[in-house]
Amino acid sequence: MSPRSAPVSLCQHLVALALQNPVAGRHNITTVTTSAGIVLAGGRSTRMGTPKAALEWHGITLLRRTVGIVARVVDGPVLVVHAPNQELPELPESVLLVADPVEGRGPLQGIGAGLTAVADRAEVAFVCSTDLPFLHPAFVRRVLTAFEPNVDVVLPDARGYRQPLAAAYRTALASRIAALLDAGRRKPAMLFDECVVRELDDAALLADPRLAVADPELESVVNVNTPEEYRAARGRPAPQIVVRRYGALATGGDHGPRTVHAATLGAAAAAVGLTLDRHVVAAVDGDHITRDPTTPLAAGDIVAFLSADAGG
Repeated sequence: MSPRSAPVSLCQHLVALALQNPVAGRHNITTVTTSAGIVLAGGRSTRMGTPKAALEWHGITLLRRTVGIVARVVDGPVLVVHAPNQELPELPESVLLVADPVEGRGPLQGIGAGLTAVADRAEVAFVCSTDLPFLHPAFVRRVLTAFEPNVDVVLPDARGYRQPLAAAYRTALASRIAALLDAGRRKPAMLFDECVVRELDDAALLADPRLAVADPELESVVNVNTPEEYRAARGRPAPQIVVRRYGALATGGDHGPRTVHAATLGAAAAAVGLTLDRHVVAAVDGDHITRDPTTPLAAGDIVAFLSADAGG
């Protein structure tokens, strides 16, 4: 049984679960044809003093977590833009790696490199930095669904600041970014001056009821730049999620739900006494079927475990 396949009985359970969860489901991004995800991992991390991509947060690296959260929303490729010869933590095989050809030109260079790499496979891309431990799929979805036909960039203005590294861009902007960089204009704001930008302030972001429930404080944009900020983030509890068990895993008929704190699928399984192996399959919010223990979880997720052997 492949990770993407599931018994019919499980699928029926998952539909019911998705309907019960106000922030569940992949929800079609109908205003664009294909969306990609771009995670920038090549920053110098001078204030942190160590590469942020490999920092651990509740049993998962920041890069693996960010990549996985974005992948739950986009329907196209997810790629990581990194510095030449940069060592990266382990990532799923499906993640594309793109080396930033020129160092020291700031985040606009990384954005341009990522957009160029996916321009032939996606119309828009959600672009973010690697250091967002609280990024929620509902935030990514809200930004991507805000595109309109004439909009080039969807730019959150959240928690008092513009967020160019938690924003969405049309991939066609790659050539315009290249021209700006060649002219020595390296700030994202210089790109915004030359294209149509839709800004989303706190109220506009939270007008989405799924995001309002999942991330009312918009902590999706909170990053970690210093050791002190990292320690504070690590001191926060793992996301609170709900676990259900079906088939042979529902010992004594106990399906749940059980509320636990877990940042990964493996941690969620361990919290209810399960081991993720070839005999167990899981579904996250009814739309992501997997048995990868490193799959990141977000606040409000519903995780359903089922015995792959029993078929429900």
